[in-house]
Amino acid sequence: MSYAIATALQEAIYQRLNAAPALANIPVLDALPPGAGQGTFILLGPEDVRDQSDKSGSGAEHRLVISIISDAAGFQAAKAAAVAVSDALLGASGALSRGHLISLTFLRAAAKRLDEGDIRRIDLSFRARVQD
Repeated sequence: MSYAIATALQEAIYQRLNAAPALANIPVLDALPPGAGQGTFILLGPEDVRDQSDKSGSGAEHRLVISIISDAAGFQAAKAAAVAVSDALLGASGALSRGHLISLTFLRAAAKRLDEGDIRRIDLSFRARVQD
């Protein structure tokens, strides 16, 4: 097992989210913009990687978080974006720039208010199985 496929996996997720028509006007970022950003955006977040190698070859399980952050009133805009993210990613598989994505599945979601209720954040957790 290695962390070697992490960059290729992030690139594939980024490209898939940017190609989703329902997310056309929502920026996909891997760092918070200055001032915590305005509007609605998608933030590629933390991940936890564990070895999943077996006798068929090396592999890893990436547990990753993709966050939707919005300053729109109510949760509607954030939830609509979260649904579009989920729809864009679920069932993804195939070749990466390095390695192969075996599966990408949804694990859980957590919605919360931040900044005294002015910001909404939905954290979507996914499990990606990759093979080198």
